[in-house]
Amino acid sequence: MDAATDAGPRLPALVDHHCHGIVRSALGRGAFASYLTESDAPAAPGTSYADTQLGFAVRRWCPPLLGLEPHCPTSVYVTRRRELGPEEVARRLLRATGIATYLVDTGPYGDLTHAHELAELAGASARRIVRLELLAEETADGARTTEPFLDDLAEAIRTAARTAAGFKSVVAYRYGLDFAPGPPDPAEVREAARRWLERRATAGRMTDPVLLRHLLWSAARTGLPLQLHTGFGDPDLTLHRADPLLLTGFVRAVRPTGCPLVLLHGYPYHRGAAYLANVYPHVYADVGLALNHTGARAGAVLAEVLELVPFGKLLFSTDAYGLPELYVVGARLFREALAGLLDRWTASGAWSSEDAGRVAAMIGAENARRVYGLEM
Repeated sequence: MDAATDAGPRLPALVDHHCHGIVRSALGRGAFASYLTESDAPAAPGTSYADTQLGFAVRRWCPPLLGLEPHCPTSVYVTRRRELGPEEVARRLLRATGIATYLVDTGPYGDLTHAHELAELAGASARRIVRLELLAEETADGARTTEPFLDDLAEAIRTAARTAAGFKSVVAYRYGLDFAPGPPDPAEVREAARRWLERRATAGRMTDPVLLRHLLWSAARTGLPLQLHTGFGDPDLTLHRADPLLLTGFVRAVRPTGCPLVLLHGYPYHRGAAYLANVYPHVYADVGLALNHTGARAGAVLAEVLELVPFGKLLFSTDAYGLPELYVVGARLFREALAGLLDRWTASGAWSSEDAGRVAAMIGAENARRVYGLEM
């Protein structure tokens, strides 16, 4: 492992239970900076997305892995990236993260690597997390009428369940988390599917709450873990409707299926996600995206989640998207934040060092291996 990573807190190899592919092509300075924000717009005049907690974290931890000094200017760093080329940059960065397994969201790929490509570049293993809404939209492309669409969708979910590590929904973006909690009536589903398919050419994405609920319940009945985006993200969502506490009714309703629900990110509602994981046995949480974006304050966010979440219910992720740098930063900030907290708690006598090591291993990898049925 690279010396820059080896110098940090020593924690077991990580399982990144929620992440995305990386861009295959070379990036200029503006394109590179666009991956440092959840905004879909250019930075305001006179500003840069590199001047953020995430941007500073990238400039702290990534330049040494490419032969540069920490905190070098973004222009110097991007020039070095282009000199090395995307594949060499990806190999150097990914292999310095200490991540052994990636669970990769199959959300729209575009120019992003697929799970097997990411695994090859990283020298690690990877499994798929199937994005439900995209699966439904791809199924609709091949079946234009209601009954064939619903039959094909049911088969697509069954087929995906045979090989995927789990499913993911972005219902928070498509509608909001304040949806009716129970499974929709089959007649409702057929009517909603008919309406959507009729306007598919212009409506495009699936946003009908009945169909979205149908997807959630179809996935839940497979028994595989179901990831749900909660908390902040790009401007395509309305933040107050992404509060995980809005899922309480669904959490209760789905419990008899035995489906593990994994609440992603949560911020700024991460304490609510920790509460749900505390009181419902089938609910789990992570704060992956939040740690990257809070940077030097990642320890404070992680501490707030650890106030209430059962330690066997918190999972590590980076939610890295587009840039291999986000894997480096996600892993490093997690290690630094967790090690800092554990050092303080053991020094004060609140925790034993044995318990601290055990919890670190649980959060970093063991919880994900248990929840997703990965090899130990």
